[in-house]
Amino acid sequence: MNAETFDEAKWIDWTLEQTRRIAVVGLSSREDRDSYRASFYLHERGYEIIPVNPNYPSVMGLKCYPSLDQIPGTVDIVNLFQRPDRVPASVDAAIILQPKLIWMQLGVVHSEAAQRARAAGIGVIMDRCIKIEHQTRFTT
Repeated sequence: MNAETFDEAKWIDWTLEQTRRIAVVGLSSREDRDSYRASFYLHERGYEIIPVNPNYPSVMGLKCYPSLDQIPGTVDIVNLFQRPDRVPASVDAAIILQPKLIWMQLGVVHSEAAQRARAAGIGVIMDRCIKIEHQTRFTT
C-alpha cells in the first residue's frame, strides 16, 4: 500500500480488514488506562499486540519491549499512546522499522512527524482510536 495514495478512511479500512501485528508504544499495565483497554480489546479479536514500554517486562501476559528497535520481525502498525512531545522520537524509530502505518491515538497529533513518516512511505492516522473504529464498524 502506498502512503501517498491512501487517505485516512482507506487506512482505517485497511487496518480493520484483517488482523494485524501492532506495536503499541506506551502500552500501560494498568487496566484502567486507555492504552490497556484498547490493546486488550484488539488482542481478544485476533490482533497480535506487541507492547512497547521500557517500564515493564510484560503487559497483558505479553513480552514487553523497551523500544521499537528491539522488536523482532516486521510490524504492520505502530500505535502511539503517548504525549505529542514524545511522538517525533517514536516516529523516527518507526521509520527505521518501516511499518505500513503509524496510528496516533485520540488527542495525539504531530503534523511534522506525520510529514516525515509519509515522506518515508508510511501511512499516518492521527487523533483516532483503533478500538473505537473497530467497534463502529463491527458492532453497529
